[in-house]
Amino acid sequence: MGSGIYLIVDPAMDESILMNKLNLCLSEKLAAVQIWDNFKVNQNIIDLINKICEQCHAKNIPVLINNRWELLNNSLLDGVHFDDIPKDYTSIVGSVIHPFISGITCNNDLTHVEWARRNKLDYISFCSIFPSQTANSCEIVDFKTIHKASKNYGLPIYLAGGIKPENIHRLDGLKYTGIAVVSGIMSSDAPNESIKKYAHKLNNI
Repeated sequence: MGSGIYLIVDPAMDESILMNKLNLCLSEKLAAVQIWDNFKVNQNIIDLINKICEQCHAKNIPVLINNRWELLNNSLLDGVHFDDIPKDYTSIVGSVIHPFISGITCNNDLTHVEWARRNKLDYISFCSIFPSQTANSCEIVDFKTIHKASKNYGLPIYLAGGIKPENIHRLDGLKYTGIAVVSGIMSSDAPNESIKKYAHKLNNI
């Protein structure tokens, strides 16, 4: 996964709107796309996942699923993002039939960071950096925690929760690979323009 914007999409969104917005987003540079674990009842999950993957893979952008690692074996998914430490990660690795990207959400408790390093995950994501409606289950992360993680653990770091173009400057001094965004981009009528605003601010840091 590269640096920059890690886009999170909601599969419960109307499919035609979701795919059109995603197509606009893919006209800009993205680090990765994550499909949030928020599927509708009776939704054809695999069909939607594969449609998203096909669009993203055409731009060489990896697609991860939120928590539902078991979907890796029967879809085009590239990886999984865990909200919490899974019960038996060794068994999960053994169950998946191909190499996959893995990451986990971390907070002020460095237990998750230590676990991620020990299990050789590909990245960590701190949530929530600022108050956010879409990250309301996350505590606000102390910037000192992020400093410790970047200094002592050597894992790529993404930051999530309440990050907007107008507050990115508050992240100055932190070492991080990219930012994860959902509502700040996908709620826009012109999500590609929103990405440009984020990217412009990121490039100026």
